Amino acid sequence: MNLFRKKSVTDILNQLESDQKDNKSLGKYLTQRDLIFFGIAAIVGAGIFSTIGKASADGGPAVIFLFIFTAMACAFAAFAYAEFASMVPVSGSAYTYSYVAFGELIAWIIGWALIMEYAIGNITLAISWSDYFTGLLDNIGIHLPQWIQMDYLTASRGYADAEALMLNGKTFDNLPLYLQHAHQAWLSAPQIGSFHFVADIPALGIIVLITWLVYRGMKESRNASNIMVIVKLAVIALVLIVGIFYVDTSNWDPFAPNGITGVLKGVSAVFFAYIGFDAISTTAEECKNPQRDLPRGMLWSIVICTIIYILIALVLTGMVNYKELNVGDPLAFVFDKLNLKWLSGVIAVSAVVAMASVLLVFQMGQPRIWMSMSRDGLLPEKFATIHPKYKTPSFATIVTGFVVAIPALFMNLTMVTDLCSIGTLFAFSLVCAGVLILQDKDIPRGSFKTPYANAKYFLPLITIGILVYAFTIKKSDTIAFITNAPEIVQPHDLVTSLNKDEATILLNYLSENDLIQTTEHSDDLEYNLTYLKEHSNADYDNVIAQSPLSFESKYETGFELFKHKIPLWIFSFFMIFFNIWAIRKNLSLIPMLGLVCCFYMMAELTVWNWLYFGIWLVIGLVIYFSYSRFHSKLNLDLEAK
Repeated sequence: MNLFRKKSVTDILNQLESDQKDNKSLGKYLTQRDLIFFGIAAIVGAGIFSTIGKASADGGPAVIFLFIFTAMACAFAAFAYAEFASMVPVSGSAYTYSYVAFGELIAWIIGWALIMEYAIGNITLAISWSDYFTGLLDNIGIHLPQWIQMDYLTASRGYADAEALMLNGKTFDNLPLYLQHAHQAWLSAPQIGSFHFVADIPALGIIVLITWLVYRGMKESRNASNIMVIVKLAVIALVLIVGIFYVDTSNWDPFAPNGITGVLKGVSAVFFAYIGFDAISTTAEECKNPQRDLPRGMLWSIVICTIIYILIALVLTGMVNYKELNVGDPLAFVFDKLNLKWLSGVIAVSAVVAMASVLLVFQMGQPRIWMSMSRDGLLPEKFATIHPKYKTPSFATIVTGFVVAIPALFMNLTMVTDLCSIGTLFAFSLVCAGVLILQDKDIPRGSFKTPYANAKYFLPLITIGILVYAFTIKKSDTIAFITNAPEIVQPHDLVTSLNKDEATILLNYLSENDLIQTTEHSDDLEYNLTYLKEHSNADYDNVIAQSPLSFESKYETGFELFKHKIPLWIFSFFMIFFNIWAIRKNLSLIPMLGLVCCFYMMAELTVWNWLYFGIWLVIGLVIYFSYSRFHSKLNLDLEAK
């Protein structure tokens, strides 16, 4: 049995025409403007109203370069998506493209990864929407119990961390607010035996509402999305117009306080804000003119959203010092700090609308992936059911609602964000690689073609430039990476790992060396260590290195340290392969840069994300070899011949 059997572009287009005649295709309602609005709806969400704050605190005003870098990486991938979408204008996104470029097994893997991407992405968005919504209710005097507005994992881990910090000198009132809430949720939650019932009920509510809207039809979803986009663009325009009068250019100095390392620290969170353009490609079958409008919709949405992100980042970091922006709601925080409470209220409302619009676009994407895989026989036929009246993948939409709603009650936000990012980056990488593989193949082409420049003249120069930078400006960091030199443990991880006696020893050592900051925080070990690190990394490292703690407590070493570097080592070896491949095959530069950028951002994610993603793929392979390969329509057609 050929596991890499491929679908031809001609067969896909013939099948699409047959489905349209048999009334099995989706309704065609979308124009270029609708696609651009869907792109803005998907991209301008958590990035503007949440993650831009943490990214700005890490990178300073230079965070604009992170948005530019991420946008370029996504644009490179978008060119590849656009070329495939023009070539194969059907629902299925990267799954269908991979079926053409790589064959069935790889198509299944990417389809399975996309199922995870959209499911996890929707869970993330539902949890974020719940945070904004409950915050808005708090501002108007409606206070929900903590145990119905938080997931189980956050409450459980937050309670444990809070107890550890209080054991080591921090008072409850001085705990970070999120740990206070987690502690309260855990203690106040109803219990069944030893089980604490903590569940994010508002997240469940928004998923039910959005799933119903997506089920009802594309026209309804389109109209709702367009209205929400207009609302949030109007609010962003208001923020920029008002905020520019409060900009103090002295806040832009230093422009990059933490260097390139600080700028790139937020790459995962910022990338998550951009991945929405991928969902546009799943609507190909519902576009009036997909070969023209899909490429334009993807690229224009990325350009428009990047400009918005850069302007917002400059205004935010100009209004207040970048160090103050490490908050969950930076826009509302800044205007509240300037006593413009009316505007912070408007922002809070628009954030709820914005997050709902992102969830809407993502929730549309997943059922169409399931539908495409079902049409090919890789999933049960029921998933390809089209509602006779609404012209939507009805059964797949309902299943998607359950798949997203149940985990959203209990899962942790950080975990699902990174898992979504790695699944998306994997899809982007394969789409870029697919364009490279097909660039010289004699197949039917669409109206859009990625501009060609020979990568063998550029990629080696880029690689040499990176190596020169690494072994000159960043020589000490590079040598430490290669030799796996021991690293000082970070303040929070250090404090939560110490027992009471060890914490007392370290606190006494700080006191003896006049490193305790204030009377109020004299017994707060984490506060004093964090204060020291924020003012000087070198001083923090020296103090911890000379402290009387054991070597194992102070340093991360050996495999425990090396395992976090595995993704970057994998990227390094693949860069060698990419250069050889580009030189030998005269590959196109833009999709090659997309492949490199996406792979690099995967390498920036933790090894645990790679491990969890690998487990997900193994589960998918078990399903493929036990069910999908035997029911594959392509396989059955080949056997019939």
